[in-house]
Amino acid sequence: MAAPVTWQELLAEKKQRQLDAIPKDWIVAVPSDDVLDVTDVPASCGLLTTKELGITEMTDIELLLRKLASGELSSVEVTVAYYKRAIIAQQVVSCLTEIFVDKALERAAWLDEQLKKTGKPVGPLHGLPVSLKDQVAIKGLETTIGYISWIGKYATRDATLTEILYDCGAVPFVRTNLPQTIMWPETYNLIFGRTLNPHNRKLTSGGSSGGEGALLGMKGSPLGVGTDLGGSVRIPASYNGVYGMRPSCNRLPYEGLVNTCEGQDSMPSVLGPMSHSIGGIKAFMKAVINSEPWLKDPLAIRKPWDEDEYKLKHHGAGGKLVFGFLWNDGAVLPHEPIQRAMKMTREALEAVGHEAVVDWVPYKHAELYKIMRAIGTAVGQADYNAVIQLTGEPLIESMDGNPNSYALVTHKGELSAFELWQVHKRRQVLRKEYLDQWQATATTTSTGRPVDAIISPTAPWAAPPHGKNTNADYTRVYNALDYVACVFPVTKVDPAIDKKPPPHQFFSERDESAYNLYDPEVFKNAPVCLQLVGRTLEEEAVIGMTEVVDRALKAHISRHSDTP
Repeated sequence: MAAPVTWQELLAEKKQRQLDAIPKDWIVAVPSDDVLDVTDVPASCGLLTTKELGITEMTDIELLLRKLASGELSSVEVTVAYYKRAIIAQQVVSCLTEIFVDKALERAAWLDEQLKKTGKPVGPLHGLPVSLKDQVAIKGLETTIGYISWIGKYATRDATLTEILYDCGAVPFVRTNLPQTIMWPETYNLIFGRTLNPHNRKLTSGGSSGGEGALLGMKGSPLGVGTDLGGSVRIPASYNGVYGMRPSCNRLPYEGLVNTCEGQDSMPSVLGPMSHSIGGIKAFMKAVINSEPWLKDPLAIRKPWDEDEYKLKHHGAGGKLVFGFLWNDGAVLPHEPIQRAMKMTREALEAVGHEAVVDWVPYKHAELYKIMRAIGTAVGQADYNAVIQLTGEPLIESMDGNPNSYALVTHKGELSAFELWQVHKRRQVLRKEYLDQWQATATTTSTGRPVDAIISPTAPWAAPPHGKNTNADYTRVYNALDYVACVFPVTKVDPAIDKKPPPHQFFSERDESAYNLYDPEVFKNAPVCLQLVGRTLEEEAVIGMTEVVDRALKAHISRHSDTP
């Protein structure tokens, strides 16, 4: 058989190889398109045993790790359970890229053997299946990041994160979908198609780590890894109802990942975990940081895990906390379900004694948005064109197939080096001003400390219809500031409660467009999440404070069991 030579032939050959990688006895009946919520398919399709369902429904990832470390559960049985569920997810929401069952099961069997021989787990993530966004290189596998032109580009070595995951005892078992170029807040490419939201398949899974978000939303992985340049972990985590963290730059090792716009290092993309529990986020962060990644990645910051920070040493030791609430960014007013989630969170925190009513002013957010856009598009399309010209594949210009729709990747303006330096300089000034604003809040809080963290929407809406996710400003502002942010679930869109309000005084045309987008029936069942934002390199404290908020919310919902 002749080797593929055109991009169409490359595409067809890769699609077939992905299909062939799925075990034939794991094929299930796929619900018709009118079935929107497919989160119950794993329980109803008959592929998973009762024990496998129990394993994959275990949202307490720390408990799962303890069962694996003790041998109560074997890595092979856990990996098989999650692999089956991941393959089910692939069939209903198209979330996977690379499928390598034999490789993962061989790894899991080796870990079981080591535990049996030594009586000790291999590492803190012993036996745990981990899914990886299709950027994290695994030796011997292709990493296309949605480009047809990179089909056949096999990794000759593991990314640093992959090496560390092996050292920690994890089992990388699938790679997940992303948009062509990565530079979209939705997930679609010509190779692996569009990733759907499992809670409502007419809605987007977000992006660019949308495959991870959808897989986690289907409980097809206990722990996933995405990347975040402007919200690419937090948006999919939020849209799929799971936890997700954006650490500060270089806290985690990015070396060896396949990326777009390589060489842009003034505001780099960062690795970030996604999980069903905040405990899963903590387990990943602690394991990777304790592995001393700065010995393998020259850019990784030498900052060991700080247990005192996690216990909120500089935040009143976890006593009374003060949260600033960003109700809107002054540009686009969030939809009704987002506002309801904010109010629920405020009430939950106040009910357990925290000061959660400080209104946070969006200090020069509009200018920070412009800086993010300027840096991200400084070279126009040159980076994308260098790849697509290898085969002549088309560059995707919108996420809904309409060339007149909002286009993120097709900016044609370019900045000179001097012009870009001025953007960098202005960003430095704004970061200092924002820090001063934060510090100044110490004069207004009851604790005498500055506000401990910000509670903010992750987007002005829950997951919108495909092709309509035109706003990443609520997340990317914190990339511009290099702040740490963690997403946590709150509720879901309920048309019976989340009625469309009458028009407000619109901030702008974009605000009016966002208002017009909202229809409670269209957004039905979409998860609603928020983000907790701390300052630069406050990963441990942000995890600790998110735990505080998470407990308060769960107690609040328990007290008001009729609240969705």
